[in-house]
Amino acid sequence: MLREREPTSPGEILLEEFMKPLGLTQKRLADHLGCDVKVINRIINGRTGVTPEMALKLGAAFRTSPGFWLNAQKAVDLYRAAESLGALPGPLLQAI
Repeated sequence: MLREREPTSPGEILLEEFMKPLGLTQKRLADHLGCDVKVINRIINGRTGVTPEMALKLGAAFRTSPGFWLNAQKAVDLYRAAESLGALPGPLLQAI
């Protein structure tokens, strides 16, 4: 069962709910997390997903759980996979 719209990406959540309210630039966040600014830019722009390692860093930086970031990424990944697969097979076993 697909949602009507794609779930909000972790990048959009990062930008709109954390970076903008805190006045953080991509460069400042990247420096704080110890990563290249390109990584932050790719996450924000949806060109790459949040990895478990990045989820740990974001969780520590923003006092959220790593699962928060991974669940947001998982929701997007599952939505996109379902969109690309189209029809799924029915149950293998019939109810008795």
